Amino acid sequence: MVKEPHPGRVKTRLGRDIGMVRAAWWFRHQALGTIRRLRDPRWDIVLAVSPDHEGLLSRVWPDDLIKMPQGHGDLGARMARVMRACAPHPTCVIGADIPGLQKAHIRQAFTGLGSHSAVIGPAADGGYWLIGLRHPAQQPAGFLTSVRWSTRWAREDTLASAKQMSWAKLETLSDVDDLSDLRRLNERD
Repeated sequence: MVKEPHPGRVKTRLGRDIGMVRAAWWFRHQALGTIRRLRDPRWDIVLAVSPDHEGLLSRVWPDDLIKMPQGHGDLGARMARVMRACAPHPTCVIGADIPGLQKAHIRQAFTGLGSHSAVIGPAADGGYWLIGLRHPAQQPAGFLTSVRWSTRWAREDTLASAKQMSWAKLETLSDVDDLSDLRRLNERD
């Protein structure tokens, strides 16, 4: 899932710390790097874009990739819609702000869907960097609703929205939401 990298519309918490232009630049390069790293013939990459019309016409994202609109609603409604649109294939939705994300993580996610109905990649801040469903058209009632997005409870709320599913858990990775996250990333490099 990607947003058009316009200053003030993407990575706004990071932008409050480093400036909106720098935050948008960081996101654009991070997202494009993720796309390059994750290209693999074993899976299709589909970009769920926002805003819908502008994202579909964007020249930022690679022309050879399928693009689909995220649509309206909160993050949960948009992710659920994207997963349903990819049915009947097992589907994983990832964020574009996870610098440590590699092909091996995606392979592990799809492997997890071989024996579980869902998979989640925990983020260090209580959220998650990946969510996947083996049968994305068969989402339980209430899936991804009542989730406190952008809080330390996002992962907990998501799991509670689908208790009946068997969940595979992946490695914990870190996303970049603010300057402290960016500093931790730079210290590791």
